[in-house]
Amino acid sequence: MFFRNFITGWYSQDMSTMVESPPPEFIKTIEWDMMDKTKFFPLSMLSSFTVRCALYPLTLIKTRLQVQKHNDIYTGMFDAYGKIYRYEGFSGLYRGFWVSSVQIISGVFYISVYEGVRHLLAQKNIDSRVRALIAGGSASIVGQTIIVPFDVLSQHLMMMGVKNGDKLAFNTLGIAMKPGLSKVALTLEIAKEIFRRDGIVGFYRGYMASLAAYVPNSALWWGFYHFYQDELHAVMPSWVSHLFIQTVAGTLGGFTTTIITNPLDVIRARLQVQRIESMKSAFRDLWVEEGVRMFSKGLSARLIQSATFSFSIILGYETIKRVSVNDEYKKYVRW
Repeated sequence: MFFRNFITGWYSQDMSTMVESPPPEFIKTIEWDMMDKTKFFPLSMLSSFTVRCALYPLTLIKTRLQVQKHNDIYTGMFDAYGKIYRYEGFSGLYRGFWVSSVQIISGVFYISVYEGVRHLLAQKNIDSRVRALIAGGSASIVGQTIIVPFDVLSQHLMMMGVKNGDKLAFNTLGIAMKPGLSKVALTLEIAKEIFRRDGIVGFYRGYMASLAAYVPNSALWWGFYHFYQDELHAVMPSWVSHLFIQTVAGTLGGFTTTIITNPLDVIRARLQVQRIESMKSAFRDLWVEEGVRMFSKGLSARLIQSATFSFSIILGYETIKRVSVNDEYKKYVRW
């Protein structure tokens, strides 16, 4: 009897301890101070380059659809892909890529500012969605300041292959396309012509339009990402992969943000390529040419690009954060 009471009492005490001390909840968002930066930065750059390399043709097609007047050259995304591949070859889909790939460097600054601002705001107990909104906007300002000159060059290179009959349809700089001209030589010719006409300021043509397009885009995207993540986490069963929830949230955030900001992106592209003097002039010209269709110009390509980009970036970003997390947090991280 004594032995049975002893065992029963010990078992009850042990069970009560288990009930009172449940395992800690898993970490939903891996924060900046939880990661090993020596792992995070190299892997982040590699992931960013891989995604941009895979999706660059969509960026090029989107830009050409946005810059053309009406549907003079391409009737849509698939028509553009077919014509570019037929007349310019596979390399035509990657015009300006090597200049655009400098975005990998700006991406390091972007993500450092984003995570740094989120970390600072977290210390003030600000809501996670508001933190993401503010941090996303701040990161975009830094990123655009670095990347706009390269963006201007890459977009001119993107448009150099577009022909209307036997003439280049978009050659606003009047660059002579000599036979055998290498990509490096062509890029230098474009850079020299921009500098000759406008000086250093020419490389920041459309800078304010870029900020107007990308700062809200970045702020909204991160804000919607955390919003959708929280909502999906609340309705999904506990056995559903947290990484899957995050990739779906990123994709939905990309869709929502793209639909809201598309007209601003069209105006930015036209300012940088067609050398229009102001956002007001670009908006007026676009309204006269397209009317209400300006809100959907290039939207199909941009939606596909945004959804694919958002899915891929979040998949890479959140996977790298899990790989880079410090050892003491690994048991609280859920895949």
